Amino acid sequence: MQQVGAKTFVPAQIADPRLFPTPLPAPSPYRRWLASLSHIAVLHRRALRRGLLATLVLASLGGLYVGREPVGAALERVLTLAEGQVTGAGFAIHSIEITGQTLTADRDIVRLLTLGSGPSIFTFDVAEAQARLQWLRAVQSAKVRKVYPDRIIVDITEKTPVARWRLGTVTWLIDARGERIGTDRASYPDLPLIVGQGAADDTAIMMRLLNRFPALKTGLVALSRISDRRWDLIYKSGLRVQLPETGTAEALGRLDQYQTEYQLLERDVLRIDLRVEGLVTLKPGPVAAEAVARTMVRPHKIKGPAEYETPVERAQTALPDDSTTGTAPE
Repeated sequence: MQQVGAKTFVPAQIADPRLFPTPLPAPSPYRRWLASLSHIAVLHRRALRRGLLATLVLASLGGLYVGREPVGAALERVLTLAEGQVTGAGFAIHSIEITGQTLTADRDIVRLLTLGSGPSIFTFDVAEAQARLQWLRAVQSAKVRKVYPDRIIVDITEKTPVARWRLGTVTWLIDARGERIGTDRASYPDLPLIVGQGAADDTAIMMRLLNRFPALKTGLVALSRISDRRWDLIYKSGLRVQLPETGTAEALGRLDQYQTEYQLLERDVLRIDLRVEGLVTLKPGPVAAEAVARTMVRPHKIKGPAEYETPVERAQTALPDDSTTGTAPE
């Protein structure tokens, strides 16, 4: 041991040992890596959370895609088993009651009702069934109800046909908008028949015009569309009324006036031509033509002055008569 002299402590000063630095050992690479991760977690915490969530979602979707067939088969077996248990417990659909259908076949309604639904009343979707029934041409609305434990009740409201449209060899029933709603099954013989290409498109307008003149609809059996420009009215008696291309309402008004004043539609007339404004042309029938021929004024044959024998005979021949020769009776 070596002694230190007092002179050595002459320049010494009093110091607080807590101010002396503590030497730290050099950090290992592992600690530096952890520190870096800690800094990243603090600074980018929100971005890391979103990335982790997206990764989990993608992983879940990938797992579902890979195992879709086994999972689907298992679910189907479970549902089938459950449905079989429910059906066996008395909840199978045993009857379907349909009301309001005239133009729509029952088999078409039942086919759409059972499309995609199982035999159990619990798996039957009322809203979906009602939406499917709207696909049918003649159905305007449908109301479907489930009556537990085993009945389905369907109330159909069909569109109202206003005319029959003959297209080729098929006669369609059309509604007020000119849309085909079903084929004619001889259930509406009183509806007027529409013929001609493009007739259905203008039927609604023509029917509204005819509704303003009820007298013109009596005995009307057909409306013929001519060159997709104008209409002809055809009546049960064989009368054809030719309407103009423009001013159809005014022509119908004049025809209604003639019917009111002269009962023109009930007379022996084959054709009434209203195509020229302010002019009505009639083609009489055979009986009317004969009556007109009898009432026509015919020219008289008048004798010359030398042919008169007496003044009395001259006066008699000057009088009008109905004979065919034009000579006065003796």
